[in-house]
Amino acid sequence: MPFKHFLLALAVVAIWGSNFVVIRLGLNALPPLLFATLRFSFAVLPAIFFLKKPDLPWRNLAAYGLLIGVGQFGLLFLAMRSQISPGLASLVIQTQVFFTLMLSMRVNKERVQPFQWLALGLAASGIGVIASHTDGSATPLGLLMILLAAFSWACANMVGKRAGRVNMLAYMVWTSVFAVPPLLILSLLFEGPALMGQGLARADGVTWAAVLWQALGNTLFGYGVWGWLLARHAAATIVPMALLVPVFGMSTAAWALGESLPAWKLIAAALVLSGLALNLLWPLARARMLSA
Repeated sequence: MPFKHFLLALAVVAIWGSNFVVIRLGLNALPPLLFATLRFSFAVLPAIFFLKKPDLPWRNLAAYGLLIGVGQFGLLFLAMRSQISPGLASLVIQTQVFFTLMLSMRVNKERVQPFQWLALGLAASGIGVIASHTDGSATPLGLLMILLAAFSWACANMVGKRAGRVNMLAYMVWTSVFAVPPLLILSLLFEGPALMGQGLARADGVTWAAVLWQALGNTLFGYGVWGWLLARHAAATIVPMALLVPVFGMSTAAWALGESLPAWKLIAAALVLSGLALNLLWPLARARMLSA
């Protein structure tokens, strides 16, 4: 991979990781469901006027938009309001890898391999370490909400897999259309016009920068560049770099927000990341050994 492409991939994972700090900054003013509504609204407009709709059934676009918009980010924003710290959220959300694995095994009737059980066990141990500590970094409810968000993300991965090879940037924009209405309705029902108005009145330059960062940086640039790189390089070259997302997430939360990194957090991170790395890298290493 050319060094410039490596830097692009690194920029994407850095954006995705530091995005959890950006979310926390936006939640200082905006109620979470309204924040999510604005995030997807700016992902749609004006990009939708310049990107052709993917040649896919509307039901596929709608399912992905609902799962990502309401299921993943709706729950993520709600949890990050007061139930879990940004650094831990960036780590726990990566369990979507194992949920995706389990769903794929169920759909394709495949057998879970021994190394995958070991990887799952390592990650589950890390989640257990987080659940056993009550220093305010995460509540049981917050942990559950992030796990549900990860499961929703995994379900969206299955829907996205059925879409096949598409322009990922256009796919993200057109699926976001279906995230906005339900998020807006939920915001009106549970947050109410008064709280929504107060949030918009409190929103300052930092808040709107957080909204735009979500839409333009995290969604349009991040997924657009990631898809561009995957089209030019083997997935085995690009995908492992996603392991750096929680590294950036926890380090930027410690640097920007002063989030503490006690030993138990580092142990939990090591367990979860070890599980992710084993699940992702062992098949590649085995393939190389067999071909040697």
